[in-house]
Amino acid sequence: MANAISKRFKANDAIKSAMPTGAQTAQAAIKALRQFKAPKFNQTVNVVFSLGIDPKQADQLIRGSVALPHGIGKSSRVIVFCQSDKVAAVKAAGAIEAGAEDLVAKIEAGWTAFDVAIASPDMMRVVSKLGKVLGPKGLMPSPKAGTVTADVVNAAKEYTAGKQEYRNDDGGNVHGVIGKLSFTDEQLTDNLNLFIATISKARPSAAKGQYVRKCVIAACMTPGVQVAVAGI
Repeated sequence: MANAISKRFKANDAIKSAMPTGAQTAQAAIKALRQFKAPKFNQTVNVVFSLGIDPKQADQLIRGSVALPHGIGKSSRVIVFCQSDKVAAVKAAGAIEAGAEDLVAKIEAGWTAFDVAIASPDMMRVVSKLGKVLGPKGLMPSPKAGTVTADVVNAAKEYTAGKQEYRNDDGGNVHGVIGKLSFTDEQLTDNLNLFIATISKARPSAAKGQYVRKCVIAACMTPGVQVAVAGI
């Protein structure tokens, strides 16, 4: 027991010695993550923004999508609701399934083995039948998320490559992924800076006072490191 306690204290001391003081630049924060003892698997790097919004007010909600320059290290299973003349093109762009009423019927029968659903605007009258199925799972196509679009081919390509939707939770926080620890420092820095810029531009006009209260990045098995967000 004594040895176990001793190891735990040593581990805590190692974490404390690697933890930087105060908010860091994006590049310094990423370098700091690499100082923590890493497990053998390739960790995902996450970002969390604590925002000065009132999530109970409809005019202060944050929702959108972002395609990071270096991807996020994983692909998404994408389906597309579209006219028959687009099916071949969206499948070539990476969609695992595409169609109209036939695809609706497949989902109504219980198939939901996908991560993102995209629809052309003219398909929404068909897709609306799936509101009770897709809505609770957060899979309903939405113009704000960029998943209702006339350019379904490009959307399928971007989402397959890792474009991600973001939205605030009930506490006013926005969660996202900026890549894997196997990425270079430059790749993670580029991705993080673009995510910060995206959230900054998404500031609702109704939000008052400090908008980004805190920004923290962490790999899935590391402590969080605070990132400085200037000018907000």
